[in-house]
Amino acid sequence: MGSSEILISRSVGETRVARLENGELTEFLVERENVKSLLGGIYKGRVSRVLPGMQAAFVDLGLSKTGFLYVDLVVDPEAQHSQAIEDVIDPEEAHSQNDEEEGASEFSVNPERRKNRPIQELLREGEDILVQVTKEPMGTKGPRLTGYVSLPGRYLVYLPDSHTLGVSRRIEDAEERNRLKEIVEKIRPPKGGIIVRTVAEGASEKNLRDDLEYILKVWGNLKKSFEKQKSIGLLWQDFDLSLRIVRDRVTDDVERILVDDLHLFKQMTKFIQLFSSKMKKKVELFVQTTTPLFETYGIETEVNRATARKVWLKSGGYILIDETEALISIDVNTGRFVGKRNLEETLLLTNLEALKEIAYQIRLRNLGGIIVVDFIDMERLEHREQVYSSFCEEMKKDPVKTQVYPMSPLGLVELTRKRTRESLSKTLTCPCPVCDGWGHVESKETFAYRIFRACEKESKLAVEGQGLVLYLPPDMATFVTESLKGFLEDLEKKLSKRVMIRVDEDLLPREFEVYAHDL
Repeated sequence: MGSSEILISRSVGETRVARLENGELTEFLVERENVKSLLGGIYKGRVSRVLPGMQAAFVDLGLSKTGFLYVDLVVDPEAQHSQAIEDVIDPEEAHSQNDEEEGASEFSVNPERRKNRPIQELLREGEDILVQVTKEPMGTKGPRLTGYVSLPGRYLVYLPDSHTLGVSRRIEDAEERNRLKEIVEKIRPPKGGIIVRTVAEGASEKNLRDDLEYILKVWGNLKKSFEKQKSIGLLWQDFDLSLRIVRDRVTDDVERILVDDLHLFKQMTKFIQLFSSKMKKKVELFVQTTTPLFETYGIETEVNRATARKVWLKSGGYILIDETEALISIDVNTGRFVGKRNLEETLLLTNLEALKEIAYQIRLRNLGGIIVVDFIDMERLEHREQVYSSFCEEMKKDPVKTQVYPMSPLGLVELTRKRTRESLSKTLTCPCPVCDGWGHVESKETFAYRIFRACEKESKLAVEGQGLVLYLPPDMATFVTESLKGFLEDLEKKLSKRVMIRVDEDLLPREFEVYAHDL
C-alpha cells in the first residue's frame, strides 16, 4: 500500500473528509450538524412487533422509523459461542469506513455457530431491549439493528455479549499476530469478547490495557443508563466524524492529516495525545489563502465527477451509472474512441480502461447492494476472460466485502457489495423537482453549504469594513434565512462580516452570486 493523506475541511454546519491514496481520492465522507448519523448508536428500544413468519422483530427507538432486528442478532443466553482466537475483519474496514461506521457485531460472531431459539421465545412485544444500529435507514426502510453491541476504542473493540477473541486480518506479520494474541488472552475481562484492530499493530500491552479500561468504563455507564432511563431513545453515540477518523484510520501509511479549521485542529491535536505523541506530528493546519483546501487538492472536481451520471474516460469512451431502488446499473460505451487497428481491439481496450474507472467509482461513490456492469460485448473468449479477471483484481483493492460473479454470455458482470449507508449521490443530491425524479440536482442543504464556503472564499478578498452581499433565488433565500438561520449567524461570526441576502428572481434554482461590498 502506498502513502495516504487525510484532508478534513470544516465549514459552518458541515464537516467533510477526503482520503487520498497516492494522490488519488478514494473516499469522501460528509457529516452535517443537523443530520446526525445513526450508525453505531446504541439505543434503549422497545419491541413493537414480533414476526414469527420472518423470524424478526420491529423495535421502536423513538425515531421516525422503527428498526429491524433479525433473530440471529438477538442475544440468546442459551446460545453457544466459540472461544478460540479468530482472524476477523476490522469492523471499521469491513464497510470502507464509515465511515463512516458499521458495528463490529456482524463480524465478531459467526452466525453459523449461533443457533438461536425462535424469535417468539426470545422477545415479546412491549419488552425493552438494548440494540445497536448496524445499517442506516435507506429509502423507506428503517435502520438495521443488532443485539450484539460493540464498543470501539483506538486499538480494541469490546463485545459485551460475545466470547470472540479476534485479531484483524490486515495484521499480516505472524510474529506480531502471536504477540497480540498473547496480550489479548492476558488482559481479556471475565465477560465479553475482544477484537484487536489493525491500528493496534506495534501497540504496547499498556496501550491495549488502557484502551480496554476506557471501553469497560463506557460499557458500565451505558448499562446504568439503560436501567435508569425510563423512556426509549439514544444511550450512546460515537465521536463525531473528524475524531472517529483520527481514532480509526490513522495508521502508519497515513503520512499526514491536513485540517483547515483552527478550532478543530486544536481539538484533534488534544484528542490524539490520548493515543500517541508520534501521531500528533502528522496533524497539520492548512492555512487558507484565497484557495480552500479541497480546491487546492482537486477534491471538489472529483466529487462532482462522483455525482454525475456520465463519467468520461481518457480515451474518449464513457460509462453511465444509474442508481435504482432494486440495483445499480453501469453501462460501458466507446463514445468518441474509435481505436487504431480493428473493432475487437477497440472494444477490449475500452473495457479494460472502463473497468478501472468502474472499480474506482464504486468505491468512491460507496455504491452497494446488487450492481450490474454491462461491458461492451466481445466475440473472443480470451478477451472476455481477460476483462473479467482484470475487473476481479481491481475490485480486490476495495476494502468493502464484495462478491464478483462470472461474466454472462451477454457481457454482464454481476456483483454484490456490502452497504451500510447511503451512496454519495444520495447523500449530496436529491430527486429533481422539475423532472419529477428522473434526474438529480444538489439538495438544498448541499447547495447552502456550497454557498457558505463561497462566502468564506469571497471574504478573503474583502477589504476592512466591507461585508458580503449574497444574491439567491427565492426558495434558497427562504431556506437559508429560516431553516439555516443559526448557521448563517455562525458564518457572520466566523468571518466577522455581515452577510446581506438579496432575492434575485432571475437566478436559476441552483445559481447564486456573492460579492464583497460596502454595507
